[in-house]
Amino acid sequence: MISGNRDIDRPLGRDNRPRKPKRRGIFTTERIVVTLAAIAVLGISTGVALRDRPFRDPAPVAVTEPVERTIAEAEPSDPAPESNEQGAPNASITRLRPEEPANDSVIVIRDPSAMGQHPRLAHLPDRALIEESESGPLPVRDAGGRRPFDVYARSWSGTRGARIAVIIGGLGLSQTTTKEAIETLRPEITLAFAPAGNSLGRWMQTARKAGHEVILQVPMEPFGYPSQNPGRNTLTVDASTAQNLSRLRWALSRITNYTGVMNYMGGRFTAEPEPMSEIMAELGQRGLMYIDDGTSARSVAQDLALQEGVPFAASDALLDPTGNNRRPEHHEIRKKLDELERIARARGFAIGTGSAFDETIEAVSEWAGEGTARGIELVPISAVAADPQPR
Repeated sequence: MISGNRDIDRPLGRDNRPRKPKRRGIFTTERIVVTLAAIAVLGISTGVALRDRPFRDPAPVAVTEPVERTIAEAEPSDPAPESNEQGAPNASITRLRPEEPANDSVIVIRDPSAMGQHPRLAHLPDRALIEESESGPLPVRDAGGRRPFDVYARSWSGTRGARIAVIIGGLGLSQTTTKEAIETLRPEITLAFAPAGNSLGRWMQTARKAGHEVILQVPMEPFGYPSQNPGRNTLTVDASTAQNLSRLRWALSRITNYTGVMNYMGGRFTAEPEPMSEIMAELGQRGLMYIDDGTSARSVAQDLALQEGVPFAASDALLDPTGNNRRPEHHEIRKKLDELERIARARGFAIGTGSAFDETIEAVSEWAGEGTARGIELVPISAVAADPQPR
């Protein structure tokens, strides 16, 4: 009797069982063919995934995002990179432009945020939005009607929750404080530069790289002028139109990549319709926003701005009012920020302005995180401006 398995007793290399026909070679060949085919498919798929350019010419393809033209792809006719006197590069500028549809049957869906710059290029001025002048580079609408207000605006969520825009001004006057504000404040906080500051081009680029929207402060005549003096090239009520426009253009040429201007002082000037209308007309032609700092109840800026097609915003609260030459205190600033929250919850949005004091920067930075946790959305000033020419 033979037990269930006696393979161990058989002579080595011998098998008494009937042998089946050998087909090992066939199966091996089939496996090899299938394996090679799989490798070929995988290779093609990998090549498609990793390729730099599509098989088709991208020109007729409708896109939903702006197309980035890098410096390396610049046409041979582009000039060599240069810098203006403010330190901002002129020629090494990369533009974003949306692709045109190939034919009328193609529908191009555009994201509203595509109006602005790509975040990596936010520090580079768009040459189509620059007019060269004796004062320096001036902001201007391009041939297609794009405005600096559109292109240099920081994007935001677009939701309808409670929104707060905070502007911190006086940057560029103190190098230490300017650096602290850019590095400490959340990127949603708008930064305002004084035209009399130093190294403004470099600071503008640093702020834009950090994600901040930028505006420019323009000195305007206050009550009590010249005892109270906003500084060089102040716009005054008694100056001629040509003089005020020359002073304005000097200020506008100090930096690039800003969405609009805000008055610095100016209680008397902003109350006078004639000189203010001349300034608003200039801002409207150049596609800039105007922000009223809210310190004067007699300002006629809002009506004139909307008449001239100028996007407009007005501050609801001065965060750090100072009197008798004393600096603001932390608890006072926090009280103003709490007031902004109440306004935003009731109306939908609120705007606050402050100066680049250490106390203000610290208080706003501390509050920003807490406000977000309470459901407040921090937005750039352009997000809450009334725009007579909506994008």
